Amino acid sequence: MQKLLILVTLSLLSIFSLTATAASKEAFTQERFESLQAAGKIILVDVYATWCPTCQQQQQALSQFQAENPDSEFYVLVVDFDKDKEWVSEFRAPRQSTLLLYVGDKQHWFSVAETRYDVIAHELNKAIVAGQVK
Repeated sequence: MQKLLILVTLSLLSIFSLTATAASKEAFTQERFESLQAAGKIILVDVYATWCPTCQQQQQALSQFQAENPDSEFYVLVVDFDKDKEWVSEFRAPRQSTLLLYVGDKQHWFSVAETRYDVIAHELNKAIVAGQVK
């Protein structure tokens, strides 16, 4: 019984941590993107599809990065691959699982299907440092 209680508790903690991470994401809008760019913020545009296993792996890497770097300020704007075709085209995303990283209005990274935590973390850290240097 005690093992079951521990398992249930860990499962709930996992769900709550995923919910907290998901709350830091926003649906992409041109107004929000331009506002963040004008403020010189770090923006990760995440071209995502709910059915995409590669996207889910990327989400795990982003969740891990956020957990390990809670003071790192960056914004995740989600472009829905199935519904936001105008923005998929605008960002020249060849498929779902495309990540675009900006510091202000400068694009710093473009990636398709990258799921390795060390690569994603490295690029986010580079952008965060670049955003601090201004």
